[in-house]
Amino acid sequence: MGSARIIRVASADSGVAATTLRDGIAALQAELGVSAEFPPEVEEAAAAAAAAPRLPELDRTDLPFVTIDPETSMDLDQALHLERDGDGYVVHYAIADVAAFVAPGDPVDVEANKRGESLYAADAKIPLHPKVLSEDAASLLPDQVRPALLWTHKLDATGEGTDTFVERALVRSRAKLSYEGVQKMFDGEGFGDADYSGSLGLLQEIGEKRIALEAARGGVNLPLRDQEISVQGDQWSLEYRDLLPVENWNAQISLLTGFAAADLMVYARVGLLRTLPEPDPRDVQRLHRTARALGLEWPAEMLYPDFIRTLDGKNGKHAAMAIACTRLLRGSGYAAFNGELPELTQHSALANEYMHVTAPLRRLIDRYAGEVCLALCADQPVPEWVISAFATLPETMRASSRASGAYERGVVDLVEAGLLSKRVGETFDAVVVEVDDEDKQKGAITVEEPAIEAGVTASTALPLGEEVQVRLEAADVVARKVSFTLA
Repeated sequence: MGSARIIRVASADSGVAATTLRDGIAALQAELGVSAEFPPEVEEAAAAAAAAPRLPELDRTDLPFVTIDPETSMDLDQALHLERDGDGYVVHYAIADVAAFVAPGDPVDVEANKRGESLYAADAKIPLHPKVLSEDAASLLPDQVRPALLWTHKLDATGEGTDTFVERALVRSRAKLSYEGVQKMFDGEGFGDADYSGSLGLLQEIGEKRIALEAARGGVNLPLRDQEISVQGDQWSLEYRDLLPVENWNAQISLLTGFAAADLMVYARVGLLRTLPEPDPRDVQRLHRTARALGLEWPAEMLYPDFIRTLDGKNGKHAAMAIACTRLLRGSGYAAFNGELPELTQHSALANEYMHVTAPLRRLIDRYAGEVCLALCADQPVPEWVISAFATLPETMRASSRASGAYERGVVDLVEAGLLSKRVGETFDAVVVEVDDEDKQKGAITVEEPAIEAGVTASTALPLGEEVQVRLEAADVVARKVSFTLA
């Protein structure tokens, strides 16, 4: 799958730049009509729920789970425990049980159905649920007994899933680990003698086998880079950030669970699916022409997922190609069904049937899909409150996805404008990564230092994939707008 362009905050303080960032984000939130604040009745209901969750009887606090997330994250949806099973594996994956706290129709549920998902950009999160739940009582924080949806996956020696079951259980995470910290363990620091060390040591082994299965299946993973911001005093800085290997291994456990959930629901013919249509052949042909223009070899017999796996996001021409390939990932959505499968069941980028179930603290629809799978594994009817939501959930998620995209783009534009506001008139080394289909004199560039992606115009056709010099014409923080011309 492709990665969104996300700004992560490495550091921020109370200086001028940080104040400008906060003020700009506040203006953006007002413009989009979103707020991190919740109505008083929602906060009150959340606090009451946090004090009195509905706890399951099954106790699996014996399993030494750990969470792996960005270091500052507190809304911890997933915890994992891995073990060998002969020449295969058992994956235990605990997912925060939001339904243990949120009842259908209560104020927290009603508000969550308005929001759809948490919005992330810089350090200004718009949460789906009040923090008393999402960052405390329902979060899988270390050394706390929590209700969870416990997925148990059995894998064969290749990493392929052979059996899945989900049930409610009490769990306890042993440690809140960061991606950077876990990567250092794999890179040489070792895992120590903690009771979770043997489990964690299997993550690379299972993750790499799952990645190999993804490649064999024809899954698509675009090498797009994140941007990371540091704000100190009156100084802004942006750098590109590549995903760590451990992030890809960890993501494979989530994907495994999403595939298993989809299998359960498709077999029973009731549930929800995340879908993406197959690419339009004309788009694939256009990408072949783009590859030729960039001087990249793409043999006619090579399928586009295999070609994408040859790309290196740090290479300018390859980055241009990866951005062009995002056109193949348009049209994703959700499908609800009860009794008859939808016309489209596949997620083409994953080359499989798939459903989100692993982030219920941050995404509304995961709670509903999780409840369907629980009912199916228990051989019980799917709750009516879940079935009745099928009519509205796909549109709710479409709307929240649009809001999420607008929020993220707005903050990216704000930060880039702030970073460049004192450099109007300067020239920068850049790479042309996109050219407008209708007007070849308009396109997009990436600048390596600082890590900027922005629009550019020229008096002649832009040379896709080529290194160029560009002049900064404007950087307006209030308007969140940056513009370059070919120098």
